[in-house]
Amino acid sequence: MTEQRLKEIISRFEDPDLKKDLGSLNFIQKIDTDGNIINIELFITNPENSDTLRKDIINSIKSELSSSEKIDVKFSLGILNHSDKQKDAILPKVKNTIAIASGKGGVGKSTIAVNLAAALSALGAKVGLIDADIYGPSIPMMLGVNERPEVIKAGDKHKMLPVVSHGIKLMSIGFMMEANTAVVWRGPMASSALKQFMSEVIWDELDYLLFDMPPGTGDIQLTLSQTIPLTGAVIVTTPQEISLSDAIKGHLMFEKVNVPTLGIIENMSYYMNPDNSKEYIFGNGGGEKMSKEYNLKLLGEIPIATKIREYGDSGIPIVISQPENEISKLFKKISMELIKEINIRNISETGRPKLEILM
Repeated sequence: MTEQRLKEIISRFEDPDLKKDLGSLNFIQKIDTDGNIINIELFITNPENSDTLRKDIINSIKSELSSSEKIDVKFSLGILNHSDKQKDAILPKVKNTIAIASGKGGVGKSTIAVNLAAALSALGAKVGLIDADIYGPSIPMMLGVNERPEVIKAGDKHKMLPVVSHGIKLMSIGFMMEANTAVVWRGPMASSALKQFMSEVIWDELDYLLFDMPPGTGDIQLTLSQTIPLTGAVIVTTPQEISLSDAIKGHLMFEKVNVPTLGIIENMSYYMNPDNSKEYIFGNGGGEKMSKEYNLKLLGEIPIATKIREYGDSGIPIVISQPENEISKLFKKISMELIKEINIRNISETGRPKLEILM
């Protein structure tokens, strides 16, 4: 069977999550027909959800084979690029940019940001994280690093290299500050620092660049949304009404500046008792209510757990320190939902998706 015929057969099958055929998605990576084995490498939004698709493709190919070649089909994570000329000018090698935001402080936004970054990295993506909370940087402590970024000559300019921790590229104002000091800046200075983190740092190739945003709807949020065209925002809330009220304001702010909300994460959703019953300390169903009211995706609900706090304080997020923990699995599930949502939006916005290959 020729490579062209194999492509024709495979192209008919759809990505189970995106509901589009693999051919139009450019998800066919490699076909090797040398020898007695047909090796096929494909991309898919969720490689863990590929067993049925693999069997269907193999059976379809076998139905046309007159010989007894073995067929081996492998899947890897496919990430579609959020394409925009303005983004290309500032962050030319970054495929997707995501703001992790909340309307108010104290909802665990930074904890969500570092564990999402770790989960995306564990799934095979190249990930960066910018600590955009200039006045209260917490990323250095939560990822266990406190070193100044290296400065190198890049052309006729000097630029910084991001600090790397657990395979995640990082930038934070906390790397430039002395211990036990505070940032006492007016808004324009904080906004300028954020712009430098984007334009004067050599990020190289990234699939996802996350921004851990400060609470509220002020200068930093506007600066980010006006400097680059964000792929979207993830809104973090807790179940109680006061938190939801501010989370809604955060969503509406991004909506005003044409940044889509990719989904909601409800943090501190419940406490799991020793008998496995759930205790809803801060209320019940707030994130779900907001998702239905504003037609947004509820990406997941994170419980209250001492280990999340302990590992965050130690500089090794729970997703990294205990990858088989149920909470770590929950973060990975949320990350897969986020990847799916981003891919779907990138298809609908561009019409002609650009596949960015994970090596």
